Amino acid sequence: MELLFGISYTNKDDVIYMLVNPETGVPEADFNVSTLDEEGNPTGQVEIIGWLYQYYNTELKDDTFAKLKKNVKITKERIPAATQLFTPDWIVRYMVENSVGRIWIEHLRAVDPSTDEKVTAERFGWKYYLPEAEQEEAVNVKLAEIRTTYKDLKATDITCIDPCMGSGHILIAMFDVLMDIYESAGYDKREAAFEIVEHNIHGLDIDQRAYQLAYFAVMMKGRGYNRRFLRGRDGKLEPKVYAIVESNEINRNHLQFFGKHMNDTERTQVQTQIEILLNTFTDAREYGSILNVDECDWDKLEQFVEDLDTDGQLSFESVGSEETQASLRKLVRVAKNLGQKYDAVVTNPPYMGASGMGAKLSKYVKDNFPDSKSDLFAVFIEKCSLMAKKNAYQAMITQHSWMFLSSFEKLRGNLLNMDIINMVHLGARAFEEIGGEVVQTTSFVIRNSHIEKFNGVYCRLIEPTTQQGKEKMFLNCENRYYAEHDTFSKIPGNPITYWVGEKVFWAFENCPSLKTIAHARSGAKTGKNEIFIMNWWEVIYEDIGFNIKTYEECLKDTHKWYPHNKGGNFRNWYGNRELVVRFEHGGEKIREYAQKNGNAFDINATDVFFHEGLTWTALTSYKNSFRYSPAGCVFDTNKGPMMFNTSHDVLMYLLALMVSPVAQFILKALNQSLSLQNGDVDKVPVILDKNNLEKIVGQVERIIALVKSDYDESELSFDFCFRVGSKKYCKAEYENLREKKEIDFKEIKSISEELNMFFINLYDLKDVLIPDVAEKDIASCCEIPDEIQYVKSFISYAVGCIFGRYSLDVNGLVYAGGEWDDSKYVSFAADKDNIIPICDDEYFEDDIVGLFVEFVKTVYGADTLEENLDFIANALGNKGDTSREVIRNYFLKDFYADHLKVYQKRPIYWLFDSGKQNGFKALIYMHRYDADTVGRVRTDYLHRAQKYVETAMQSAQYTIDNASSASEKSKATKAVTKYTKQLAEMKIYDEAIAHIANQRIEIDLDDGVKVNYAKFHGIEVAQEGKKALKVDLLAKI
Repeated sequence: MELLFGISYTNKDDVIYMLVNPETGVPEADFNVSTLDEEGNPTGQVEIIGWLYQYYNTELKDDTFAKLKKNVKITKERIPAATQLFTPDWIVRYMVENSVGRIWIEHLRAVDPSTDEKVTAERFGWKYYLPEAEQEEAVNVKLAEIRTTYKDLKATDITCIDPCMGSGHILIAMFDVLMDIYESAGYDKREAAFEIVEHNIHGLDIDQRAYQLAYFAVMMKGRGYNRRFLRGRDGKLEPKVYAIVESNEINRNHLQFFGKHMNDTERTQVQTQIEILLNTFTDAREYGSILNVDECDWDKLEQFVEDLDTDGQLSFESVGSEETQASLRKLVRVAKNLGQKYDAVVTNPPYMGASGMGAKLSKYVKDNFPDSKSDLFAVFIEKCSLMAKKNAYQAMITQHSWMFLSSFEKLRGNLLNMDIINMVHLGARAFEEIGGEVVQTTSFVIRNSHIEKFNGVYCRLIEPTTQQGKEKMFLNCENRYYAEHDTFSKIPGNPITYWVGEKVFWAFENCPSLKTIAHARSGAKTGKNEIFIMNWWEVIYEDIGFNIKTYEECLKDTHKWYPHNKGGNFRNWYGNRELVVRFEHGGEKIREYAQKNGNAFDINATDVFFHEGLTWTALTSYKNSFRYSPAGCVFDTNKGPMMFNTSHDVLMYLLALMVSPVAQFILKALNQSLSLQNGDVDKVPVILDKNNLEKIVGQVERIIALVKSDYDESELSFDFCFRVGSKKYCKAEYENLREKKEIDFKEIKSISEELNMFFINLYDLKDVLIPDVAEKDIASCCEIPDEIQYVKSFISYAVGCIFGRYSLDVNGLVYAGGEWDDSKYVSFAADKDNIIPICDDEYFEDDIVGLFVEFVKTVYGADTLEENLDFIANALGNKGDTSREVIRNYFLKDFYADHLKVYQKRPIYWLFDSGKQNGFKALIYMHRYDADTVGRVRTDYLHRAQKYVETAMQSAQYTIDNASSASEKSKATKAVTKYTKQLAEMKIYDEAIAHIANQRIEIDLDDGVKVNYAKFHGIEVAQEGKKALKVDLLAKI
């Protein structure tokens, strides 16, 4: 037995002695995993072993996942670290009590049919045990027949295994439940501890370290019940827990020396079985417990291995035969654990998607478990069912995706041929150490039997966001559902939709699917999104083709870019129209690039490209949001699919349905993962109420109009329009807008809830759903701005007018590339040279604060200027003694960060920035950039700024030399320090900007902001005797 330590009760240097010695060892109570602290939390040392194992693996686990992101497959050495996860204690107790514990309760019920399940479980202290659901009489008859098979059961007959035992958490829970069983059968605890290890508990793991810890945990658990446990009984004590072993190094030539005292027939049969096992266990650690081991005569195999006879001769051929014998012993023990069947199979299997599997594991899974090949946890669901006896139990915790995804449909079909006794549907955050929505789990108990109309118990614990919250909901018996598994087949794909009502099942059986009305379609796959998909504001606006109606029209069109749907943030009804795809001549460039570089691409949805339809966000941890998409758009292959119907009215009706809680309820029944599939959308049953069609269409179109109005107030909208100047005061305009938004908000909410109620009644889900719409859902499509939001939007619009992107004389976007037209800027002239300095003082005539003040005066008039500046400054809340100082500080410190946030780190205004000392800052407008822009920034602004700072420093120095006031001298001294730092910063910056100015760099807006922005970063400046300094001309994004 290869352990981390030796086992010795007498050797004072041995870890076992140190642990169990009554004077110096661990206190007796700490061996009891059920020992609780004052708050009721387990404090026993055995459970802590699991946490130690998880901690031990942390570094390797992190490194493994880092490699996986780089497409490095997980090797067999890294599988344990990549897949280990410590199962919360209450979930372990649930699984064990409802499998191992249930076996004994079934025995007691068979002996005495009047035995009450609930009372019996409570007497044992099994608080996570779920009594069987009420059944029809015919089902009860079948259950009684199964129960009779347990009538003569003895405690020593119950065999149970955890094939992925990790550090042994489930094994020690089995130990506790089995101890309860043995005590009820009249056993003494001390004797029962030996019986449990000898007869009942089995375990396997792929990891040697896990095996050592599990072995130790079982031994210590036994020691908790029997102080003499480690000394054994009738010889050496040997728990049946093992690490998976490989046969690669076993010398097969040595087999000739084994089994010589067996008769020829027996020896031949056993040798054949040994050879099969050796073949099976080649590279076994690649596969672990999913290895399929054929039934063998285990007694004969053990006899064969122990019968080593080299005729007392040490020969060249026999050298090492003792090592071979030791290896064969391990191999046969592991094989026996894998090959025999059990009354209870309980485990938390590894979670590993097919993409992370190594080549050998991937092939083995595809060859042996084709119905569950998508993930290793699903493979284990199938494998564990093979390890269970007829009418035996299988209890697991896995990711819940097998319940819904189409890739597990065959697996679900297989499982529905067994009886789901109960399920604890946990959802996200069942494990404290895993945050977020990615790992969503379910724990369940299945019996290897099939009884028609069997009713299972389902506990829906999705809503609580903590492990403790889920446990509390379980113990309070909240959210319990009862469902016949036969009803799941009424929904296409057999999803485990235990919580949906009879009306929903009726709808699936009797109503047309959405696919027959508006088939969900996948669109364009470019093969290189970073080249072919951009935010629309990154490219030249005139190059975007709007109002294209068909693919055939696109083939003849001369534009490069077209609006593109690709999901986006949660927003119902309308919006998320921010992307464009390079699709000239029907995707000509995409084809050319793919053919040249070997990229996969798909532009086959040509029959529906540019058609009016509905689109949605397919990948989300929140609800799926659905939106109207007017004609003129291309759409994405998976993140922004679309559905189409030639009738506008039908589309409006379907949009109302899909936004409603009814569709959301059904979609969650079909798929509870983060990624909604087109096939799931296609399955939604549609009850089309033609009598109310006209009314619903009118309501939906009204909501769309209101939501579009809100969306168009954002600079990210194609149709952006920011209205100013209708009042004399900026504050009055804000209050006017806020009042309008509040009215719109209430109207959208009212109509939405009326539509929701209509569909709830139509689908008869009044007892399940409510029509209320969360305010945050309305706010996502009709936001009521506060003062600071409004003011920041106003400032952004003002900067746009200063640069000529917008104009007070023309609604919407005025210039984003193309031909410049001065006649569009009459009321307020755009800046001439496309460079706006941001300084900590007003050094330039076109200083940004001066231009902003002039803009406010133009919009609202000179007589209200100061009031308007005060309102703006108060909303911003920056430091400053005057409104102009507050506004200046905003431009210096916060404006660009806000701009990056609004434009999603793809800015249209670029900030030349010398560094943290604020020596020099200047904005330019990307769409007006030319090859001489950098040169003008340097000569016309940077050099002049340096002179201004030098002059200011000389003035401050004069004050220091001549002022009599101490406070004036102190203030001037601080100013000199600041100016000195600024000049040093600007000197280095000047060297870097000179390098780029001389190159006269051109930019290509078709490459997008990211590529063009990078041309001005990482400029090397030589330093005498030092490594060259890298300088970024533009502020980081």
